[in-house]
Amino acid sequence: MFTDIFGTERMKVGLHMHTTVSDGRRTPEEAAEIYRKAGYDAVALTDHWAWHPSGELSGLRIISGAEYDVGGSDPCDGGVYHIVALGCTAEPAINRSMTPEEIAAAIHAAGGIAVLAHPAWSLNDPSRVANETFFDATEMYNSVSGVHSSFRPDSGAFCDLLACRGVTFPLLATDDAHYYDGTDATRSFICAHAPDGDIISAIKRGDFYASQGPEVHLQRDRDRFYVDCTPAETVTFVTNTVWCRGRVVRGHGIEHAEYTVSTEDGRRDRFIRAEVTDADGKRAWSNFIII
Repeated sequence: MFTDIFGTERMKVGLHMHTTVSDGRRTPEEAAEIYRKAGYDAVALTDHWAWHPSGELSGLRIISGAEYDVGGSDPCDGGVYHIVALGCTAEPAINRSMTPEEIAAAIHAAGGIAVLAHPAWSLNDPSRVANETFFDATEMYNSVSGVHSSFRPDSGAFCDLLACRGVTFPLLATDDAHYYDGTDATRSFICAHAPDGDIISAIKRGDFYASQGPEVHLQRDRDRFYVDCTPAETVTFVTNTVWCRGRVVRGHGIEHAEYTVSTEDGRRDRFIRAEVTDADGKRAWSNFIII
């Protein structure tokens, strides 16, 4: 637990990681110990096609999880989907012949949520996913998707295009750790406000922000939006409009920024989310607010 700048207690949670049970390079016990030492309050072990129950490992709370992939490796051949199951109370009844919708239904039947993993890395089509509202959340950022042979960790454009189509999933930041070599583990997480300890419910209601370290708090007062954050170099109010004044604030040690909804030249902001970047290049992401 840590206390944020408003005095709210939050949990630092990792929601996507792999171990030697599938293609990760650390055992479940070793991976849990790495995250515990990095100050995490809970993690989900999400090995490929191998469900881990909830519990405790190496002194760290474990959220039940698994990752299921559909569609091979070429998005030009009908689409690639990696679906992370979180919070199931029993192993979901999933097999390799299922469609993404059927996998999500099985996850829901087992009491969990279905997360669309690394949509930029998978080249998921937002016009298609907009009709696949059986997902409960998606990954705004995925650490391992930007290291070694991968190069698309940031799914911001995908999420914004999806929002243009009226779909705004809760936005997670995850590691998807495989290597544990200093590039992908303990990098990206969510900071959840879950006073009852129910992290999955906090995700469902959007009571968290995603981060690599900084805090970001986006609030609204009619057509005025405010970001309060830990010291940052850049604060960005991300909207659907291609260009408008005042949407990016740059400086040193920024802790507060404001933005008024654009009405210039007939433009209209339809949604807004916030990103901050600190002096070390670490980022944080709010969830969407519909305008």
